[in-house]
Parts: sequence; C-alpha cells; structure tokens
Amino acid sequence: MMQHYMETKKEYPDCILFYRLGDFYEMFFDDALTVSKELEITLTGKDCGLAERAPMCGVPYHALDAYLYRLVQKGYKVAIAEQVEDPKLAKGLVKREVIRVVTPGTITSVQALDETKNNYLMGIVYEVGQRTNQTGKGRDGIYGIATADITTGDFMVTEVDSDRELFDEINKFSPSEIICNNAFYMSGVDIDGLKNRYNVIISALDSHFFGEESCRKVLREHFRVGSLSGLGLTDYGTGIISAGAVMQYMYETQKSTLEHITTITPYSTGQFMVIDTSTRRNLELVETMREKQKRGTLLWVLDKTKTAMGARLLRTYIEQPLIHKEEIVKRQTAVEELNMNYISREEICEYLNPIYDLERLIGRISYKTANPRDLIAFKNSLEMLPHIKQILGEFSGELLRGLAQEMDPLQDIYGLIDQAILEDPPVTVREGGIIKDGYHEEADRLRQAKTEGKDWLAELEAREKEKTGIKTLKIKFNKVFGYYFEVTNSFKDQVPDYFVRKQTLTNAERFTTDELKHLEDIIMGAEEKLVSLEYDLFCQVRDSIAAQVVRIQKTAKAIAGVDVFCSLSVVATRRNYVKPMMNEKGVIQIKNGRHPVVEQMMRDDLFVANDTFLDNGKNRLSVITGPNMAGKSTYMRQVALIVLMAQLGSFVPAQEADIGICDRIFTRVGASDDLASGQSTFMVEMTEVANILRNATRNSLLVLDEIGRGTSTFDGLSIAWAVIEHISSTKLLGAKTLFATHYHELTELEGTIAGVKNYCIAVKEQGDDIVFLRKIVRGGADKSYGIQVAKLAGVPDSVIARAKEIAEELSDADITARAKEIAEISSNITQHKAVPKPDEVDMQQLTFFDTVKDDDIVRELDGLELSTMTPIDALNTLYRLQTKLKNRWKETQ
Repeated sequence: MMQHYMETKKEYPDCILFYRLGDFYEMFFDDALTVSKELEITLTGKDCGLAERAPMCGVPYHALDAYLYRLVQKGYKVAIAEQVEDPKLAKGLVKREVIRVVTPGTITSVQALDETKNNYLMGIVYEVGQRTNQTGKGRDGIYGIATADITTGDFMVTEVDSDRELFDEINKFSPSEIICNNAFYMSGVDIDGLKNRYNVIISALDSHFFGEESCRKVLREHFRVGSLSGLGLTDYGTGIISAGAVMQYMYETQKSTLEHITTITPYSTGQFMVIDTSTRRNLELVETMREKQKRGTLLWVLDKTKTAMGARLLRTYIEQPLIHKEEIVKRQTAVEELNMNYISREEICEYLNPIYDLERLIGRISYKTANPRDLIAFKNSLEMLPHIKQILGEFSGELLRGLAQEMDPLQDIYGLIDQAILEDPPVTVREGGIIKDGYHEEADRLRQAKTEGKDWLAELEAREKEKTGIKTLKIKFNKVFGYYFEVTNSFKDQVPDYFVRKQTLTNAERFTTDELKHLEDIIMGAEEKLVSLEYDLFCQVRDSIAAQVVRIQKTAKAIAGVDVFCSLSVVATRRNYVKPMMNEKGVIQIKNGRHPVVEQMMRDDLFVANDTFLDNGKNRLSVITGPNMAGKSTYMRQVALIVLMAQLGSFVPAQEADIGICDRIFTRVGASDDLASGQSTFMVEMTEVANILRNATRNSLLVLDEIGRGTSTFDGLSIAWAVIEHISSTKLLGAKTLFATHYHELTELEGTIAGVKNYCIAVKEQGDDIVFLRKIVRGGADKSYGIQVAKLAGVPDSVIARAKEIAEELSDADITARAKEIAEISSNITQHKAVPKPDEVDMQQLTFFDTVKDDDIVRELDGLELSTMTPIDALNTLYRLQTKLKNRWKETQ
C-alpha cells in the first residue's frame, strides 16, 4: 500500500495527496507534516518498512469538504485518491486512483463557495510578436484571457494588449486562481504584486498546455464543432490558446468530461463600460474599501434577489455596465413593466423564493456528485417554473417576453424525479432509502422482502403445519444452512415427499422445500441487494437529468435574468427611484440626485439631494470647492454611481435624470501608500492621474478629488491647474469632469478656460462654528474652514487658537493673489500676442518659448545655469524677473 502511495505521490508532486484508507483520508511524510500544522490535527506515525515510522495524519471521509476548503483557502492543491472498487470484492490491495485534483479555481464544494459569487479560474497567455487581434490591428504583445466557473459552466474569452486592461479584467472577475504560460511570468508584469493585490493563486503550467494545435483540438472536440469559427473565436488567436489551456487544466484536475460546460462566449472589452481597478474600489461597487464587506456597497443596495443565480448575475451587471443605448433601454423597460405590474412582480418573487441554485446543481449532477437531496431540491425548484413562465407571458416588453420563451418548464425532469426519488431521502447514496415504491418492480420486491420476510416465513410455517399435520414443525435459521424446516423424530414419518433432507440431528431432522428456497433467496441479502439496486437506479435518474444540461442551463439563465429585474424593480419602487432618459449627446443632467448607499445608511437624517449638469460644451468641467466633511466626495461619487446605475439598466435615485452614455468612468478619490510596491501616497495619486489622462476619452466621466494634495502647496496647485487645462481642452481630452479641490485659486479658471464652471458646498457660519448644508451651489468657496472642521473633530482648544493666529500671519502670503496674476498674465498674453487658448490648440505642441521668443525675460530665463545656482540665488533671480514682468504689464495698461 505504501509503495502505491509513493507512486501516486510522484504523479502529483505539487499536490497534497489525500489517500483513502477505510473511513479516513490519510496523509504521509511531508504532506502529513504540512497538513497537521495547517489544520491543527494530530500527527502520528505508521510502520512502513523504513528505519523510522512515516509521519501520518488523517481526516474522516465524511468531513472531507471542510478540510479541503481550509487547505485550498491557504493556497494548496489537493489530490483525492479514492477507493475505486468495493473492498469486499477486492483481491489483495484495494484499487485506488486519483479521482480529482482540487485547486482554488476548481473547488466545487457547496460549503466552500459563496453562492452569490462566481468562483472563477482564469487562464492568461502572453504572446510576443505580431498577431492580429479582434479589432483588426497588429500588436507586439497580446494577453489572451479565458475565464471559467467550473461550478456553473460559464466560460468566456477575450484579448487585451496592455497591462492596465489586463488588471481591469482580473479585477472584474476576481478569480481565485490564475494559470499562465512562462512568457507571462517573463513579460514584466509584477506577479507578486498581483498575488498580493488580488489575493489570488498564480501558477505557470508546462508548455504542453499551450500548444496552439492541441488547444484548438481540445476546444473543437469538447464543443463538438468542426471549426472554431462556429464558436466565434476566429479573431481570438491568443484567446484560443488561453481557452484551450484552461480546458485542458480542468480536464486534468476534474477527471471528468465536463459536459455541463456547453458554450464559450468570446467578448470584446469594448462591449462594456470600462471601469478600472481604482474606480471599482473608490465607488465601492461590490465590496467596501476598508472592511471588504458587501454592506455599504452598490451591490448591497440593489440586491433584493431571491436566488443565488440572480445574485451572481446582478453582480455581473454592476461590474459590466452597458454602453449601447438599445440594450440599456431594453433593461429599463423590463424594470418599468415590473413596476407597473406590482402584483405580478410580487407573485414572481414568491415563486422565485424556493428556487435553489440550478446552475450549480446541474454542475454537481454532471459531475456525478449530486446526492438524493440535491435532486429533491432540483425538483422543488422546477415546480415553480410553469407559474413564472405563465406570469411572464402576460408582459409585452421584448426582454421579459424573451425570458419567458427561453424558460423551459422542464416538467419531464420534474416528473422523473417525482416518480423516482423519495421526498425525504438520506444525504448519502450508499444507504438506500432513496427510491419510491412503484418506480421499479425489482426494487419493490426487494423492499417487500426486507420488510415482510418474517411474515412470509410465518405464513409458510402455518400452511405447512396444517398441510402435514406436524404440530412441532418450525422454520429456523443458521449461517451454515440458511432457512430450514425442523421436524422432531416423533413426527418424521409424516414428512411429505417434497421436503428435501438437509441435516440429521439426534432428536430431529432438518428439511427444505422449493418454496422455502425461493423465500430464502429473496430474503437473504435483500437489504444489501436493495441498497445496491437503489444506487444504480439513482445514478440512472441522475444521468438522465445530466443529459438535459443545455435545456437546464438555458432555463437557469432565464430565471437569473427575471430575478435581477425583479430585484431592480423592488429597489426602484421602495426607494423612489426614477427611470433615467438615455442620450448619446454627452449631456448628464440630474435633478435632485441622491447617493444610493449613503441615503440608505442614514437612519436619523434626511439626505440632501443635489442637481448636476455636465455636457461636452460650456459645462464639461465643474471645479467644486468647500471644506472637508461638507459632502464633496459624496456628491461626486453619487453622480458616478447614478451614471453607472443607469447604464446597467437600473432606475436611479433622483427626481429626474437624463444620462449621456459614458464609455468609461475614472475616479481619483483619496489615496494611501502602496508600501508593497514602494510607492508613496503622492506617487500612487500621480500614477492614477496618468492612467486617467492617457486612457480617458471625451465620452468618459472623470471624478477627481484633491489632485496634487500629496505634495507641496505650490507643486500641488501647479499640477492641479495643468490637469484642468489638459482635461478641458477639446483637442486633448474634453471629458466631462467633476474636480474637487481645496485650492481656491483654481476658481480663477472659470472664464479663463472654456468649459470650466465653479461650484461649492454651501456652508452656514454661526460665529466660530459652521453648519454643512450639503448643497451644491454655483460659485467658488473663498475659505477652507479647515480650523472649524478641526474644532468639530475635537482638536484641543489651545491648538485651535494657535492655528487661528498662524493663519492670520500667513494670510498675507496667500497665493490666491498670485494665482489671479497668473490668470491675468495668461489672459493678457492671449490678448496682446494673439495666442490661442489652451482648448484651441494641441497643448503638446505649444510651449511658452514658442510664443515669446524675442522677450528679454524669456532669453534670460533660457540662459540661466540652474545647476550652478544656490537656492537663494534662484529665489532672488525669480523675484527680480517677476517684479520686472509686473512693471511691464503696468506700463501696458
């Protein structure tokens, strides 16, 4: 046995081997040391012919899932070596084989998985060299990304050509395991950073997984197609390799045919709104930033789903908002119809409530791991389908009627389970008590033999006594002879001819008859035979259901869709949301908008609603000023969330809303050190700003909070100013932007830079105290109220008093006046030198020296040797040149 263990372990060197011995799974040697430490179970030993006892530990077979989950959570792979023959029938060593390998991305245990989240396995293939992608363009390096949920059968594939897009896809799906080729490890991507940031296991597989021809072959064979063009994969060359590798990896770990993976869905990242990693985090779409919890997220607000399938689909909708108006309007119409048919919606919700997770149930059925209670849950779920389908048929909207047509009532499967399986069967399949009376004749006979055997024997004994007249005749049993008639010697002359002698004793003789033999055959082993037959019948029923996997998955998707729209409808009516109009003109107009999460979290106060107007013209960039805690960040996030909600098809928290479809939402809200990669707060901030400026388009929505605050005041103001100029320029970007800042100097840009408008948070002063009115109004704030906010936060009075003194001393050095001068200079240069405004020229081609080459100040600046100047010389020179410039402008007035 130990030799076989060692041979099996050699085949799975990167796995912990769970080796089945009777009622336990045992581990030996290094595996035992690891598992005993990680699971805190007793370490013992076993004699196995070596000089020292082999370290050993074990877990009960019935508790396997719990231990598996804990090990997989810690990043281990586990190979399950099971007994594959009946020990009673085995000759010599019981045959054992590895029946599956469990990894973070392939675990199927119900107890281990969150039913409201998909558990994704992602394959990433990096290819260097020219290859044409799905957009028809050639690229030097391509990432093929295949993502599969082995429990539901979902399988998707795409390609991207940048690290940023790759990270966005990883963040979108949050896989629990990533497999990749060696080229990905050597592509320059920070693998350790990925592991830490996304808490994901990443492993490079052998090169044979990534052979192009083998990948194409495995996909063709699995999906039973002659050409991959039939799957829509023609333009996904690298994606095909990643999908093929994932398919082979799933085959290798699951040791099954994976019949429930029936489709593969190619997609382009351009089909959905782009939401990058930091935006997902900042907007807290599916988990909060700090606690990583669902409560306090947009998903928490919108999720009133009744089924696990619906919960997973809603999460997908939130993470992948649409960008095509027609599809958005279809979803909105479905929600609106449900709102208008309140009673029908509530009926549907009642019927949805008892439905179990059909997607994962059919997965377990296909895997042959479903137990009798799973089938009863499946049957009870199917009982609801005809009612839901009938109600949906009453709706006229395209989407709801389409879902009704997609929904198969599956009454044949319901009938099969109803006829075959008892209502309250055991959990295990080897105990019997599974099959109903009347389903199978032989099972009925065996069941009858098991329960009525004693009565049959008593009846036979009574009949034979009467027939023969032998008063002492008795039916007895022993292990050697089985059942027999015993007749005392005083009556042996009355024994009839059809009695066959089996044994002679001193005082009696033992006989049998054909009828007794027949009863013996039925009764002897009836229970064992019944258990075995019921298992076979159960497997037949399970296999019959598995053969209908396509129908079932199609229906499960339809149920999930209905559940999502009912959930969105329930939230809309309870929270007084409105249907937003959708436009493609770039206008975002919101009247009395509210933050969906903050509004719901507030218990003792009313949420102050605010208006928003952004477009691609005169109102494309709003500079928002006001003190901390006044509500700037909440306001900006609420605008982004309302846009996102509108594009996922939901109603929105507002009195009215007209939403211009955005291709991307970018946010830069808050910052923290990224110690793992050695980046400071300011470096993180600038990295995110760089990503936004490089990847945003004029159809994007930008939410920028406190740009430049991580460095000195002058540098920060300069950066913030330059960012506004860049964003507002229609030649460079021209995106709709909400820009919150404490640099009141930036309010000078309204009227100087086209498209910039000032807004502030209204504040009411009461002596030294302030009251936040949380209302956005036109105009710029002239104070930060920082000292008042510090007082509200409980900073000691002595510190507050000293801060006021210092503020008064520094007020003369306020850079607001200088900012006005910069704005005036820019304006005068424009007037006197006829220099175009920043939004009228490509700023990347324009420099200050190009416009004033003949100016003596410019020539002097150009000739300075900064590397040889002391700091004091530099300041003196700058002061002298600034004075000279001021005097010149005074002379020109």
